[in-house]
Amino acid sequence: MSPGFPPGVAIFIVAFTILNILGCLWLIWWTSRGAAPAPQAGEKAEKTGHVWDGDLEEYNNPMPRWWLGLFVLSVIFALTYLALYPGLGNFPGVKGWSQVGQWESQNRAAQAAFEQQIASFIDLPLEQLARNDEAMRTARNLFAANCSTCHGSDARGARGFPNLTDDDWLWGGTADDIYQSIASGRRGTMPALGTVLGEQGVNEVAAYVLSLSGRTAPQDWIEAGKAHFQALCSACHGPDARGNPALGAPDLTDDVWLHGGDFAAVRETIQNGRDSEMPAHAPLLGESKVRLLAAYVLSLGQRSDAFAGLASEEANTDERNH
Repeated sequence: MSPGFPPGVAIFIVAFTILNILGCLWLIWWTSRGAAPAPQAGEKAEKTGHVWDGDLEEYNNPMPRWWLGLFVLSVIFALTYLALYPGLGNFPGVKGWSQVGQWESQNRAAQAAFEQQIASFIDLPLEQLARNDEAMRTARNLFAANCSTCHGSDARGARGFPNLTDDDWLWGGTADDIYQSIASGRRGTMPALGTVLGEQGVNEVAAYVLSLSGRTAPQDWIEAGKAHFQALCSACHGPDARGNPALGAPDLTDDVWLHGGDFAAVRETIQNGRDSEMPAHAPLLGESKVRLLAAYVLSLGQRSDAFAGLASEEANTDERNH
């Protein structure tokens, strides 16, 4: 619930609203009071004395009853509304309604309907869920609504946002790793090394890093960059530069680049560092939707090792049944 208005502001709103309603009532009374009664048969109607264009005059007729009744009904409606719903400062209204409360109620109803829709398959292991067509149709819609802004509608990512359809995983590609990435989020930080290495040192490390995936660079830069790498970079990326999923440190030997793989982009990463964040979605979406998204991402990579254990288990089950 909202903490409401400060007391002074609340009093001003109440006073302003009530005075406006009272002003409307006074205006209705005043205008009807000054009007002449309807003329009887044979009598001339009274005029207000206003004349336009020399001969255009205004009759001083009373306001029609139905019109006056509409004004009175409007005032009654306003008073009833302000008694039932918020509108008078911090007074919540007799019904206690709020837009936040209505949203929460509608959200609970929608979530209950969603849980009923997915009840037949949501408890399956993630590997099996990833092969369930009905589950994946639902998960595809969830991905489009919640993930495609960063990772793209085809899940192939963009600069700074990983491709989810390949076999390259910063934080691990098992079903549990993917679930944890979505549920709890990830934060990856590459420290800036420009100050430590200097301009030439940054060039040398960039040359060495590119050489790990088969790129060409001056040999003396590569040799010097290797020494820098072992001293400053191997703690995260490993002495063989194949990365460390526990830290989110990427494999530098596979020619897959999150922030660009040309010399300028790699040099920029080394010199100024990078800071990437995958937000936690469990508080936003809930357990069921996170499981569906994890299964969907798992299905995108078509990882043979992700399904190997499941296939082996199913084969053993078939043998026992026969």
